[in-house]
Amino acid sequence: MSDNIPFREIINNFIAEKRAVGYKFIKNEKHLRRVALLYEQMGYNEPVLTKDLVHKWTEKTLYEKETNRLHRISVIRGLAEYMQRMGYDAYFFPFRSVPYQEGTYVPHIYSNKELAGFFTEIDKCASTETTPFRQIQFSLLFRLLYGTGMRISEVLSLTKDDLDLKAGTVFIKQTKFGKERILPLASSLINRSIDYATKMQVYPAWSKSICFFPNSIGRKYDETSIYHHFRRYLWRAGISHGGRGKGPRVHDFRHTFAVHCLRNWVREGRDLTTALPYLSTYMGHVGSRSTQYYLRLTAELYPDIVLGLDAAYDWMIPEVKS
Repeated sequence: MSDNIPFREIINNFIAEKRAVGYKFIKNEKHLRRVALLYEQMGYNEPVLTKDLVHKWTEKTLYEKETNRLHRISVIRGLAEYMQRMGYDAYFFPFRSVPYQEGTYVPHIYSNKELAGFFTEIDKCASTETTPFRQIQFSLLFRLLYGTGMRISEVLSLTKDDLDLKAGTVFIKQTKFGKERILPLASSLINRSIDYATKMQVYPAWSKSICFFPNSIGRKYDETSIYHHFRRYLWRAGISHGGRGKGPRVHDFRHTFAVHCLRNWVREGRDLTTALPYLSTYMGHVGSRSTQYYLRLTAELYPDIVLGLDAAYDWMIPEVKS
């Protein structure tokens, strides 16, 4: 390690390390470039992360939401940890300086009745002159979201080559945390996918595209477009929607998949200690913490299995701190 290494090079090395282990680090890189600019504006020329710089960076700016400030704090903490590990002098912003905040959004877990109503409306989806295949697309697309727990970005990024319909698997790439995985599909989803691919053969947008769910010009759908369609059929199914950010959300199909999976396992008497890692891997979680969160949701939503969960897995269910 050179004592005279430029501060920007330290940041470049930190970004490279994060990406090497699978993080996209796009938004965080932008924050770190701003940290480097602040470093230069404050007149530093030594490879150090000072207390003054950190406190300047963590100040709440005008009109800034607290969630954005907390994200900036997290970024500079990560840089400090890296620099300390590499032997540089770096001030670490203390955790006690920021109050603990629980996420304010509570996922909407769809009931069986809500799912039946939603898919009924999706199956009645009217096609248009520009998208005559919309009904068969959305009938499968939303069922994949619920039936596999995939993120909407993962479903929309699927190419034709990603699905092996003979083997009944789907290859997930371009994921949130870079964790590629191969998922087995339920027989009902395999049959629907085969039927979908057969029916789509007559449309030029499908024939010319590599996308499994191409839009009218053969390109990947935009997530915002899917969200607008989702809201329309949610309303038609009689499911109340509070507006963007208030839910229910498209992403809640993923939460519902996990909770329903755990609910069924508990009622079947399966050992969750050995089953949870499979669910974690299937959903592409970085660690088990996200999967354990679903245990608490499951216990809260299904009182009939709370006693069983508390008795056997209370050590795995994360507590909610006020």
